[in-house]
Amino acid sequence: MRRYMDNKNEYKIRKQIRMPEYDYNSNGAYFITICTKNRKPLLSKISVGTTIGRPPDVILTKYGRITEDAIRNIEIVSPSVHIDNFVIMPNHIHLLLFLYCDDGRAMLVPTISRIIQQLKGTISKRIGHSVWHPRFYDRVIRSERDYREIYQYIDNNPARWAEDKYYMI
Repeated sequence: MRRYMDNKNEYKIRKQIRMPEYDYNSNGAYFITICTKNRKPLLSKISVGTTIGRPPDVILTKYGRITEDAIRNIEIVSPSVHIDNFVIMPNHIHLLLFLYCDDGRAMLVPTISRIIQQLKGTISKRIGHSVWHPRFYDRVIRSERDYREIYQYIDNNPARWAEDKYYMI
């Protein structure tokens, strides 16, 4: 548990959401969700197709295009990171990423926290201010089945936008 001060200058206890014994720079697959501050829909718009069976389109805003560019650059900046799938929703992004180090030098593999910190920082710098909620959600992917379900969840997320737990009107 970590302590922090709220707006009333009172100390609060922040729930620790990371697995305490897990090494977050070890080889593995991770599902990441990052929300915008106050869940404002700044990154994209979801356009429902006019044809039956046509999947919805994700139309990126200026901030969304900056976000997409930064996500695609993660692998260039950190060669030990592979982005396998992602979606930029109006007020959050989902990433499916792999950390790996073939030569056994694990210290060259950044932690998930560091990757997200750099991603948010890069985007904030290009926009001119931060648009991000201070925290993020991560899930360690433990099986092939888990991986397939998350991959499909990311692909289907735009079609389920109205039912999404991050949806706000």
